[in-house]
Amino acid sequence: MPATPDAVFHCELAWLGGDEPAAGVRIDVRDGRVAAVEIGVACPAGAVGLAGITVPGLANAHSHAFHRAMRSRTQVGQGTFWTWRDEMYRVAGALDPDGYHRLARAVFAEMVLAGVTCVGEFHYVHHHPDGTPYADTNAMGAAVVAAAAEAGLRLTLLDTCYLGAGLEPDGSVLPPRPEQRRFSDGTADAWAQRVDDLRDSASVRVGAAVHSVRAVDAASITTVAAWAAEHERPLHAHVSEQPAENDQCLSAHGISPIALMESCGALSPSFSAVHATHADEIDIALLSAAGAHVCMCPTTERDLADGIGPTDRFRHEGVAITLGSDSHAVIDLFEEARAVELDERLATGVRGNHRVRELMRAATADGHRSLGWPDAGRIEVGAPADFVTVSLSTVRTAGTRADHALAAVVFAATASDVTDVVVAGERVVRDGRHRSIDVVDELDGSIRALWRAVEARA
Repeated sequence: MPATPDAVFHCELAWLGGDEPAAGVRIDVRDGRVAAVEIGVACPAGAVGLAGITVPGLANAHSHAFHRAMRSRTQVGQGTFWTWRDEMYRVAGALDPDGYHRLARAVFAEMVLAGVTCVGEFHYVHHHPDGTPYADTNAMGAAVVAAAAEAGLRLTLLDTCYLGAGLEPDGSVLPPRPEQRRFSDGTADAWAQRVDDLRDSASVRVGAAVHSVRAVDAASITTVAAWAAEHERPLHAHVSEQPAENDQCLSAHGISPIALMESCGALSPSFSAVHATHADEIDIALLSAAGAHVCMCPTTERDLADGIGPTDRFRHEGVAITLGSDSHAVIDLFEEARAVELDERLATGVRGNHRVRELMRAATADGHRSLGWPDAGRIEVGAPADFVTVSLSTVRTAGTRADHALAAVVFAATASDVTDVVVAGERVVRDGRHRSIDVVDELDGSIRALWRAVEARA
């Protein structure tokens, strides 16, 4: 006889990967994984009933948790990515391990309320503000890891190599500016030595990142890529986010940032090009040939006036798209998913470029794979028991037919419509409330404390 499941859930509707959801889906959970899935059954006695449509847990493939403190403070007035960056440096300079732990826990809890069950944290605030290491050289990373565990979601800590302040004409990078010193380990070898001390756990994966071709020279990119390959870790990098970045790389190296990554051995199925907003046909061909991912962050890309990425070309060439909330102008993966399609409509004047299930796959299975969780992001036997229920009885979703429910999630629902979130079989969110964190209070307190620290340093 099969072992008794640890928990049984019954979904009114559940998306199992096709064009339409299935009705009456029973999910048995054992040891944190899906042990059985049955379709078209009544809700058994003792099961947890999930009204609405249940989808796999969402993967936020690109996050800078501390940027959440800048929401509403940098959206108004004129400027560019570069002026926004100066404000970001002020915030980064005021972080310490305890304050970052509190802020990241609140931000990750906000993500869980929005249906995110796994996050890729692109982590580059490593040291004291003057660049000297903490006694524990991974104190800031440990704060992020603890925050994710307390918030109740999986984490891929994309520990980031960030060495310099800009690209020189000879291909070297300038020394870090004072406000960037805490990001830098000095050399890529020193970065690798520090990251070697980080460890995986049941809910944590350690990955690697190159901040950008502006901040890391080619030889150091090669070192980071070799470390990621040797340790079989995901590797992410900001690339082609800004035209100025492309121009500088072309001037210094004669090739684009993505082509430079390829020449340094970075491109592979484990590589994610973050943004790639200004990738050209050659770049897209390189990503396709390598089986790489591209992480789109539309709410941040439009907030920073970065432009609209060539997502239809990515789709056409078989480059898997993932989604991130990046600077957290909002935290809503449904909005990121629909923005991929709606922004493409603005750019091309054509509707229906990306199918609904493709957009959902970007938010789920493809995002998890890019973060080193290849068995997650789907509701099937053996997968981690991570799933999210979206109400079909809100002012945004009321009146939805069952066969249109997935489209309602992508094109109408918001993070506020998430009612329940299950991670490793545990109900982390129930009826729209986090099981252990007063998220509004935590966000308010941690963000106010950080800005007091920013002002004290001014």
